[in-house]
Amino acid sequence: MSASQQHPETAERGRGEGSSNPFLAIGLFIRQVIAELKKVVVPTRKELVVYSITVLCFVFAMILLVFGLDFAFGWLARFTFVVPDQGL
Repeated sequence: MSASQQHPETAERGRGEGSSNPFLAIGLFIRQVIAELKKVVVPTRKELVVYSITVLCFVFAMILLVFGLDFAFGWLARFTFVVPDQGL
């Protein structure tokens, strides 16, 4: 059951007929932010270490991939466009 089904008066208000008082809107926003923050699950220390190691390994793999592609394309460009008698 959604929030609009529980409180029919908020469903009518939510159709674009917002309050003209900006302080009420700010208060509603803050209440919604706090409600969302209560849903956040903080990882345990072990999960945090595993996630960190996973991210670092992935970043290292991407560094190796970009380095390898840069090296390969650089070699290919040198091989293709450099005249053998003149060097670089």
